[in-house]
Amino acid sequence: MRAIDLGAGRTRHVAGAVTLDRVASTGPDIVHDMDVVPWPIADSSFDVIRCYDVLEHVGDLVPVMREIHRIGAPGARVEITTPHYSSRNSWTDPTHRQHLAYRSFDYFIEGHELSFYSDARFIMRERRIRCRNTLKGRVVEQVANRWPAMYEEHLAWMLPAFYLWFVLEVRKA
Repeated sequence: MRAIDLGAGRTRHVAGAVTLDRVASTGPDIVHDMDVVPWPIADSSFDVIRCYDVLEHVGDLVPVMREIHRIGAPGARVEITTPHYSSRNSWTDPTHRQHLAYRSFDYFIEGHELSFYSDARFIMRERRIRCRNTLKGRVVEQVANRWPAMYEEHLAWMLPAFYLWFVLEVRKA
């Protein structure tokens, strides 16, 4: 399985995966700023694309999602973690430029009313609002994932989440 870890830093999630990061001192296989498109990667190169705690750092999510789509093979699995906008982690790091929510990636799903921002299309395979591993966190997580719109509109600032987990599938004609 051909895999890439985007914005990997010093972390190596799976042995053998290609790593991309803009910070050369972290030792990535490809030194490149994800905000500069196109990326120096051939079309349809990867079956698994991991974006763990990186998308909140990019300047414009739309061209980055286009590039993820472009480098993903048809059916590629795209795994994303990012702080939920209600998490203090989302706002503490001064390098965070995006503050994302449960439905932030819907804009890249076929049929969404605002999917005209990009022609990159994905299938949403999984998404979860994750909370800290405490009794309160587990209860909030159950409520947040059962009623995500209600949670984000009425409860998120009182009972903040920790992060978001998404699994998308690259859809190509």
